[in-house]
Amino acid sequence: MIFYVLVRQALLEGGIDDEGTSDYVASMLVSFGRAGRAYRISDEEDVEFHYLADMISELRSAEGRKRFLLRVHMGDFALWMSGLFPDYLEARTRRKGAPPLSYFEEWGATGYRNASESIEAGELGMNTVLSGVANQFSAVRTALNRISDRYFWPGKGDSISRLFREVTGG
Repeated sequence: MIFYVLVRQALLEGGIDDEGTSDYVASMLVSFGRAGRAYRISDEEDVEFHYLADMISELRSAEGRKRFLLRVHMGDFALWMSGLFPDYLEARTRRKGAPPLSYFEEWGATGYRNASESIEAGELGMNTVLSGVANQFSAVRTALNRISDRYFWPGKGDSISRLFREVTGG
């Protein structure tokens, strides 16, 4: 419940008044908060994916339900990482030349968009919410940045970078 309230408020601050998006994002945060779940496409899967590139590679041979789950997970993982851990991602970009936040936004939105167009999304009634998160990925990510900055790591990170991230959406 607390994640729903935090997500709903942060999304409203960003101009997103959609209960379905709030519900979906809060549920993802709760799910991914469990040990190791952020790295698996479902509770039943043992294979872990620590990088979007690995998920993209796996998509080449995946079919049916697994393809759908990989696409959704790409969106979820990209949103989780860029939304809650942007300072970590930015530090990796500076130190190691890792991909910038825009990479996570692009692939996250693509994952959600492709998942929303699948038969499985239609059967589950998720077309609209997945499409909505895809179309507003940057704004949803920025809302999660606010939660992260305010409640998880207040006072940590570079305040100029945080302000720039929120103002520019990147």
